[in-house]
Amino acid sequence: MFIILSNLGNISYCQNITGQTVRPCYLPHISENGHSRRVYAIMIIDDHSRMIVGGELFFNDNATNFQKVFKDAVSAFRIPSKLYVDNGCSYANEQLFLICGSLGTVLLHTRVRDGASKGKRERQWRTLKETWLYGLDVDGIHSLEQFNELLHDHIHTYNHSFRSGIQCAPYDRYQNTKAQVHPAQSCEWLDEAFLNRITRKVHKGATISIDSVSYDAPMQFTGQSVEIRYEPNDMDSAFILYEKEHYLIRKTDKVVNCHTKRLNTISLDYAKLRGQ
Repeated sequence: MFIILSNLGNISYCQNITGQTVRPCYLPHISENGHSRRVYAIMIIDDHSRMIVGGELFFNDNATNFQKVFKDAVSAFRIPSKLYVDNGCSYANEQLFLICGSLGTVLLHTRVRDGASKGKRERQWRTLKETWLYGLDVDGIHSLEQFNELLHDHIHTYNHSFRSGIQCAPYDRYQNTKAQVHPAQSCEWLDEAFLNRITRKVHKGATISIDSVSYDAPMQFTGQSVEIRYEPNDMDSAFILYEKEHYLIRKTDKVVNCHTKRLNTISLDYAKLRGQ
């Protein structure tokens, strides 16, 4: 099972072995391009081996960033049987539920105000702070990319170092048990599993609205409710899924849209109808 550490909180995987958990925690501000911004960490640990299977720093703590770290972890270290997360909005949302359903992963949330259920996560954050964060010269970090490089170096060192609690290195323990976890079917399958899904009704002008932005849809779907799948940071690849086929949508050009010819409706001669 993976446990999620977010903002110096955590995430947890489960490989029929155990799980993961998530909670936000804050890192220091750094200055990038003259602007001082708070940094957030999202990390994922395997509950059995204590190996950090995913970790990245961001300027925002949100569901999209968490999904990115989770996807990277699944891609590198297979699909967990369980995902143990906190109750924050980044982890308790419909999109994560649908993603876990596609992966075949059971999504579990910590009980509210149950400190004992978050003990492993809190211990992991304490280790990160004491062995890495407190020794950093934060004033010498001038970009999020640089900060992430330092974090990735720490993760590699941690995963390959002897841990007294498990009497071996986390990486070695994971290697001895990874056969119990199945890999993704393919890169394409994994990409689709992590797409966000929403339902929208196609307006008469063959458009739909997503987050107050208008998109053109194929005219054959006018008036219908359709399922849209998309990657939040790449709306250019968004599409309507219908009978296993992909129909791309594009951001509406209002000038072009108003000159687009619509399918003509059948004209009726009501005078003739009255005479029949």
